[in-house]
Amino acid sequence: MSKQLLRSGTSIGANIKEGVRAQSKADIYAKLCIALKEASETEYWLELLIESGYYYDKTILDRCVEVKRILIASINTAKENTK
Repeated sequence: MSKQLLRSGTSIGANIKEGVRAQSKADIYAKLCIALKEASETEYWLELLIESGYYYDKTILDRCVEVKRILIASINTAKENTK
């Protein structure tokens, strides 16, 4: 679980960083969508770790949910800008 969490968690930032240097608005949108998928996967792994008792602090889960909200807002903005 920890390896999957590390992969998905670091992929969020990597895709956002790629989106910053995207070649088109559509590319930005695509990178943000991938980052959101990775954030959802990260949320899943965090929920499993917390529910299984391997990790107790829910603050990181709350922050992950907040990152997802920010990504959703950014995706909506990017979607509007590609029209």
